[in-house]
Amino acid sequence: MSLIKFLTSRAFLMQILIAAVAVFVIVYLSLKWLNVTTNHGKFETVPELKGKSISIAEMELEDNRLVMQIQDSANYNPDYPKFSVIDQEPPAGSKVKENRKIYITLNPSGYRKIAVPDLKERTLRQAKPTLEALGFKVGKLTYVDNIAKDVVLKMQHKGELLNPGDQLPKTSTIDLVLGNGNRP
Repeated sequence: MSLIKFLTSRAFLMQILIAAVAVFVIVYLSLKWLNVTTNHGKFETVPELKGKSISIAEMELEDNRLVMQIQDSANYNPDYPKFSVIDQEPPAGSKVKENRKIYITLNPSGYRKIAVPDLKERTLRQAKPTLEALGFKVGKLTYVDNIAKDVVLKMQHKGELLNPGDQLPKTSTIDLVLGNGNRP
């Protein structure tokens, strides 16, 4: 039998028709199964969580059939209450699927503590940017008799002497005792 006769034969055409129907049925059933299992077209709206406590945020997410996932909470924001939500992803108003994880960032109880640098025998011009870069504030400048003018002799916080490596919360004010350039 020649190739052309085989391609136009009744048996070959029936096999092609059966294969096409089988592919159509499999694709149709797969699409229907996907619609049912993925809840196609059904979305939940992400609620606004910023500024709310963790317990209220958790209740709101459960009411909307969403899952809470807590992320890093190292950056203190004084505009929000302690242990409240300061950021969320995806943002409020987004449409997401049921049981989607909503990533939230909590506000810690205060600024993290930072080690005080060794500024002894450095000039005020060097010490001030170093402290500010670490997040500290330069407080009162006190001058005492010392031949080295504007050189840091001591560091204090709330009247107590600081040593290099002491831990203070970020944004703490550090007072500096400097030399005035006069012989003692």
